[in-house]
Amino acid sequence: MTVFRTASRRHLLVESADLAASMQLNHALEAAALPGVVELVPAARTVLIRFDPARTSAPALEEAISGLDVTDSATGSGRTVTIDVRYDGEDLAEVADLLGVSPAEVVARHQRARWEVAFSGFAPGFGYLAGDDPLFDVPRRSTPRTRVPVGAVGLAGEFTGVYPRASPGGWQLIGHTDAVLWDLDRQPPALFVPGTIVTFVDAGMASARAAETHASAESAAASLADGTPSAAEAPSSAGASSAESSASHSLTVIEPGLQLLIEDLGRPGFASMGVSSAGAADRSALVDANCLVGNAESAAVLESFGGGVSLCVTGDGVAAVTGAGGPITVTAADGTVFGHRLGEAFSLVDGDKLELGPTETGVRRYLAVRGGIIADTALGSASADTLAHLGPAALTTGDTIDLGEPMTAPHLVDPGPRLGADRVLPAPGGLVELTVTLGPRDDWFTSAGIDTLLTQEWTVTHESDRVGLRLAGEVPLERARTGELPSEGAVTGALQVPPNGQPVLFGPDHPLTGGYPIIASVDDTDLAAQLPPGVRIRFRTAAAADSTSSDPSDES
Repeated sequence: MTVFRTASRRHLLVESADLAASMQLNHALEAAALPGVVELVPAARTVLIRFDPARTSAPALEEAISGLDVTDSATGSGRTVTIDVRYDGEDLAEVADLLGVSPAEVVARHQRARWEVAFSGFAPGFGYLAGDDPLFDVPRRSTPRTRVPVGAVGLAGEFTGVYPRASPGGWQLIGHTDAVLWDLDRQPPALFVPGTIVTFVDAGMASARAAETHASAESAAASLADGTPSAAEAPSSAGASSAESSASHSLTVIEPGLQLLIEDLGRPGFASMGVSSAGAADRSALVDANCLVGNAESAAVLESFGGGVSLCVTGDGVAAVTGAGGPITVTAADGTVFGHRLGEAFSLVDGDKLELGPTETGVRRYLAVRGGIIADTALGSASADTLAHLGPAALTTGDTIDLGEPMTAPHLVDPGPRLGADRVLPAPGGLVELTVTLGPRDDWFTSAGIDTLLTQEWTVTHESDRVGLRLAGEVPLERARTGELPSEGAVTGALQVPPNGQPVLFGPDHPLTGGYPIIASVDDTDLAAQLPPGVRIRFRTAAAADSTSSDPSDES
């Protein structure tokens, strides 16, 4: 049984009967390479398909997928990895009691089982491994740990997994390994990608370093076996280095404000490794800023949250600021102060101090400088992903930002245009209307819950960041079904609803997969990125918004 569900205007969620069927479907979709399909996000019972609306449509994909023969799909990529484990986890005895066997049998059967990476998520390099031994169906801990150490081997539901970094978690821990699950200097960086066959062996009293060496060797052998280069052969993922920048062109951070990040258009295409696209929260503002100074649209810029930024300029150049409204001033070395407008290019001179004052409308501003920002990259992008901890760290006082030579920008600066300056962005306390596409799990909510979403006002709380905006409404969303879903893919702009009925609007650094139902997705994610705390939101479907806009009697 295959069920098609709308996840957004450019995402289709395909639901299968069980995990095995979902894995077969993902293999079939990878082999079919359907036109217009941009990326696949496999999960426990579903495959989320991101597609290009200019090349295909949801109905066309549904028809093509319905005609696929998934029965002959390969059950693995041919890539194999062996992981040495010390079975000393603090939950091992409890797991044995839950399963009605001895700890020794848990260990033995964990090693005998054939484990395949079904999907990724939670963190870069974290794989959900499905086994062929029906014994393993283990409930999560009732109280998650606040910190699970790197390398911990755990069980949850029908899956086993290894934590690639220290993080909170609720899996039952049965051991640990020294294998490196995520390494940007390895190709591919993730040891576990969907389709990989994993074997666990007891490390016993062997050297702790032996496990890492063995796992790395297995990874390199597997990479060679499936035609991908080993780490020694592959180009480094570090990308451009500061040595490529010009020492005569830079910005030095005097004050970073609430948050100052380097962002570009993100790193799409790595969902199989548990990595989301991330990138600029307001993509149109980033593109406008780069266009104003003659950069390529994808060049890295500075993303400022809330303003309060002060930068010292080294070298002459051209800059532009887009996005949220607020004062933009340049103070020359002789003390002369120049004010500049949002959405226009302006010159910078060596020794200038550039300041972005507090935001007045919207919340995020984008500063582009001709020649672009030179920064180390991760998976081809200089974007900071605050959840996955990929890309450059948040900038702090004293940091130097290297800039490319202005003459290396591919386009000339046109002093005439103002881009994005006419956008109407909300101020704190203001009201904004966002159109939404219902799905994929609107059927988990009662008709009253859907009405509540679309009729009452929601307020953006201060518990909001690039991962998501927590919203508060007087009436929580009423669910028709309780509990959690098996983990499935989520999109930027998704309205995920936890048990308290107060939705979370996912931002660019959202988790790749999640287990709470998503009632709808916001169509204009750039506008959503500009919502400051205190803004009130009314959600409308596209049809309702069109109807309202045509009614002159409506004053809301």
